Amino acid sequence: MRACTRILTILFVLVFAFSVWPQEQPFESNVSKRGTTAAPFLEIGAGARALAMGSAFVALADDPTTIYWNVGGLAKLPKHAVSFTHIEWAADTRFDYIAASFKVGSFGTIGVSFTNFGLGEMQVRTVAEPEGTGQFFNGNDAALNLAYARNLTDNFAIGLAAKFIRQSIWDMSANAFAVDVGVHYQLPFKGFTLGAAMSNFGTSMKMNGDNNLILHDPDPLHGGNNGRIPAELQMESWALPLNFQVGVAYQAFNTDNHRMLVAVDALHPNNNYESMNVGAEYVFNQFIALRGGYQSLFLTDSEESFTFGFGIQREFIGDVRLALDFAYADFGRLQNSKAISLLIEF
Repeated sequence: MRACTRILTILFVLVFAFSVWPQEQPFESNVSKRGTTAAPFLEIGAGARALAMGSAFVALADDPTTIYWNVGGLAKLPKHAVSFTHIEWAADTRFDYIAASFKVGSFGTIGVSFTNFGLGEMQVRTVAEPEGTGQFFNGNDAALNLAYARNLTDNFAIGLAAKFIRQSIWDMSANAFAVDVGVHYQLPFKGFTLGAAMSNFGTSMKMNGDNNLILHDPDPLHGGNNGRIPAELQMESWALPLNFQVGVAYQAFNTDNHRMLVAVDALHPNNNYESMNVGAEYVFNQFIALRGGYQSLFLTDSEESFTFGFGIQREFIGDVRLALDFAYADFGRLQNSKAISLLIEF
């Protein structure tokens, strides 16, 4: 079993490494695919702790937000847990994420998460009435994720998640289904862990609704015809933001009063170039944590850059642990985002 597990891990990593290796294509090597996928809210990371560490979390994967980062990490969680995250995103948008994990004995660990991204209420504006028509509309994105993970050996875990995705704006909406796959491996080198994940492999999304219904004149150059024939605008289908990610985490030291973690992730998305995330966490006296990181290394013209944050945690009667985390991320011309998370472990 151990040999089989190592072979599976090596194969997974090799497939990922091959996929992220730059492949030059004639006349297209410098063409970016930014903005070519639907549901961009799926690329917003979950959890203030992970975000403060530069989103380098696929190998750590040790709290319920691992449903987002690496579903295989669910199997490594020691207890039941619930996590809540709120992020003030760019342009006055808001991102909320809740995740829960439950141990089910030798059967493994199950998890559920819900993501909500709100655009807020906006005025309807037209060319004739640029100050507003008096009508209002809003947009909202959501995803429901059901996950399961299991330890195949003491050091190797694998997980699978299925998600339902919905985007809506005014009277238009689109739905999709996707799966995530992740593995988590405790390397034979002391303090090292390896994680790899594939996210958002699923169907495409296509907007439909009353807003694409119009009245059409099929022959505007000639009079006498019906210029108010009901018609429907044809909408295109767009793929989901598929991402392959692999990471390594190293516990530099772990004593009664001091603990230090460093992590590095490599990303290969279908809508951008390859990049890397790096992060670190220092914990003093198992109470206060300081974190920092950098997102999108080697990605040209990225608005993402440095991140930092802190957190406090405390155990209470009955081995209940509470953790409160805060993160700040710089987004260049988009200014910044701030995240806060609450973890309850029981």
